[in-house]
Amino acid sequence: MSLVRPYGDTTGDGMVQLSFTLPIEHSKVAEGAAVQLANKMGMDPALVVHAKPMGDGFTFFVVYGRVNHLVDPSTVEVVERDYPLLTPKEANAAIKRSLRRRLVVVGGCIGTDAHTVGIDAILNIKGFAGEKGLEYYRELKVVNLGAQVSVPQLVEAAREEKADAVLVSQVVTQRDAHLLNTREMSAAFREAYPAAKRPLLVVGGPRFDETMADELGVDRVFTRGTTPGEVASFIVHRLTSPRTPSSPATTTTEKAS
Repeated sequence: MSLVRPYGDTTGDGMVQLSFTLPIEHSKVAEGAAVQLANKMGMDPALVVHAKPMGDGFTFFVVYGRVNHLVDPSTVEVVERDYPLLTPKEANAAIKRSLRRRLVVVGGCIGTDAHTVGIDAILNIKGFAGEKGLEYYRELKVVNLGAQVSVPQLVEAAREEKADAVLVSQVVTQRDAHLLNTREMSAAFREAYPAAKRPLLVVGGPRFDETMADELGVDRVFTRGTTPGEVASFIVHRLTSPRTPSSPATTTTEKAS
């Protein structure tokens, strides 16, 4: 695969658009500072196309300019889906055949995160992107704990419900709160359960990196745009198939091609 350059007005012109906030009152000096920052980041020339005050002492900028960097798609690391996508009927059949009982899923938003849209989209029967949520699956028992669940509460609920899988959504990301909360959660489950008895740990949110599953101590990381069917298929595959590695394979597009 050949090297590529950003596209703006014409093919290969290297034009990009960048947005950021500076802790400075909006003024001509502030706009000059924004251009200076863009220049230091490799944009030359750079033009401020939008500037708006964001409260006292802050200004939001959108800068448009040219970069000379090239990217090599063949070296990009991605997480390939290593499980089949199942219909609800196929997932129910696999659970019934392999477990001979309902598969239990406990989910919620941990820490101070009160944004339940993500976890509800996956768990609630109404679902997301035209797919029914996990509550729709006859062989799944879903316990949605909602928002602002502490890690001890999550562990306690998982124990009480005898959870096979725990789903955690994290939208609040200031100061990497989603990463800190996830590490705290995975550590708590490893302390509370023997390795062979620990539930499957799955986290998701718009700012997660799919390649960080091992680093965060979880079994899978899902990012923006994930559908209920993808999550259900992963859980069912991992819990009804012969044991596989604890994290998905990270590959490059070169290897995958």
